[in-house]
Amino acid sequence: MKILIVDDSKAMRMIVTRTLRQAGFADHEYVEAEDGAQGLALVASEKPDLVLSDWNMPEVNGIEFLQRLREQGSGVRFGFVTSESTDAMRALAAESGALFLIAKPFTADTFAEALSGVLVA
Repeated sequence: MKILIVDDSKAMRMIVTRTLRQAGFADHEYVEAEDGAQGLALVASEKPDLVLSDWNMPEVNGIEFLQRLREQGSGVRFGFVTSESTDAMRALAAESGALFLIAKPFTADTFAEALSGVLVA
């Protein structure tokens, strides 16, 4: 399975990847994007099984990224990993088609719980 990690911080992309591996997802392939614009291109070319995206990014932010994917007819599984998690953000994420929103800081257990049932081969 292929997971696309979209975050404007390279360090955070590395932390997310490491934490996913610690959560039991070591055998998956990981692809990275710096923002939603690059993410859109990589969803088209790489065909990931899951997208994990930050909310606040330059160019195309996370919610715009998700909404554009849905407008294009993409049903790729999508979740947010972000530092903010207000009730309004969670509601907008769910309405837009996100499966979950993980708030930073997170643990391997946080990912294991959020992805339980999402990553089925």
